[in-house]
Amino acid sequence: MSAIAPTITPIIALVGRPNVGKSTLFNRLTKKRDALVADVPGLTRDRRYGRASIDGVEVTLIDTGGLFGDEILAEALSEQTYRAVREADLVLFILDARSGQNTLDNEVATTLRRRGAKVIGVLNKSDGLDADLVATEYAELGLGDLVQVSATHGHGMANLHERLLAELGREPIEDAPDRIVEEPSDAIRVAIIGRPNVGKSTLINRLLGEERQVVADMPGTTMDAIDIPFERDDVKYVLIDTAGVRRKGRVDGIAEKFSVVKSLDAMARAHVVILVMDATEGVVEQDLHVLQYATEAGAGLIIAVNKWDGLDDESRDRTLTTLDRRLDFIPWADVHRISALHGTGVGKLWSAVQAVHKAGAFEASTSMLNRILEGLVHAHHPPTVRGRPIKLKMASRQKGHPPTIVIHGSQVDSLPTSYVRFLENGFRQALKLVGTPIRIILRSPENPFAGRRNILTARQLRARDRVRRHRR
Repeated sequence: MSAIAPTITPIIALVGRPNVGKSTLFNRLTKKRDALVADVPGLTRDRRYGRASIDGVEVTLIDTGGLFGDEILAEALSEQTYRAVREADLVLFILDARSGQNTLDNEVATTLRRRGAKVIGVLNKSDGLDADLVATEYAELGLGDLVQVSATHGHGMANLHERLLAELGREPIEDAPDRIVEEPSDAIRVAIIGRPNVGKSTLINRLLGEERQVVADMPGTTMDAIDIPFERDDVKYVLIDTAGVRRKGRVDGIAEKFSVVKSLDAMARAHVVILVMDATEGVVEQDLHVLQYATEAGAGLIIAVNKWDGLDDESRDRTLTTLDRRLDFIPWADVHRISALHGTGVGKLWSAVQAVHKAGAFEASTSMLNRILEGLVHAHHPPTVRGRPIKLKMASRQKGHPPTIVIHGSQVDSLPTSYVRFLENGFRQALKLVGTPIRIILRSPENPFAGRRNILTARQLRARDRVRRHRR
């Protein structure tokens, strides 16, 4: 393969059998902790893309699932890995120095040779071992000189950087800052969430128009939160595919606990959350728990009722009744009926995402917010506290997602929750905010004398003593 043109960002795929440290090396190169890492094989199943700076040269990395490691998902995982190999300009074949060579390594090496991939053999976990002895053990794979590293501790990374640039035909950029390459900040972050096996990865693939995520008829196929940057109609997005979220008491095993944490983090990072439900099962308790997580995260909310085409007319009427009854506490949520498998209704989600994101970033002058507040107070006065009325004096917009309105007044700490909810709904209706929660922050003026203690003069002290003697 000829040298990569300097204007093109090189793509590097990390492949190997399960549990050899691919995701650890991915995190080390990107200087992030995006990839889920635990001492459990098979955590990575979907392709994860990341950007890295190698001695000043920007590259795109692809973390892949372990080849030949999962009997149930072997075919799907292999296809995802081979897609990454086809995309890549260079493949890092990761080997485990401590477990020794086995037949799986031979199978991976043979497969890569047949596909004509340009390969660098990386011997991971080699710290503390005899370098010559370990290299000799892996010589029969025919990979040439192996780069020995420890992805966990960072040993040998300078040698790996040098080898990578040499194979890519690039020169290191002198005095380049050692930095983290971030994704575009202007992209709309959309998290696809839901309980296990409702069709989240299928929806991701349908939205992207390619088989990007592993899909199987079993729960828990996705183990990590995968960020997928892309552009559609000149609008930048980052789709986030997440693991299925279950109630805390039903989460089993350290790997699933990490997966749930990553899913919750994805909701917190997202501008818009698409909650996927299974129409054939209706709204179950787990859906409401996931919905609670989503509303607490504060992102815009779209509910996608999936597998709608699999229902007959009677089942559809029953499901609609259930949706109206169980989702009445969030009437502002934007509900869509779709089929991720066949694409029915999926195209409308794009316009819904843009509408919800635009609502979340709304601009409103302070004077407009104050007029709305005045109208709400006039329609329904706040209650009194200890005989004194609660006064709401001014409203202002706070930047960021979710939309936040700061209301200044007196005794606002005593405002009932029901009245705060009334204000939220009133502002949302007045501003026509679709699928967007509103947060109200209440602020009272600070007491300038709070915490201050009067110091009595000598005359005041004598007067106090006279009063005390008189009372005796």
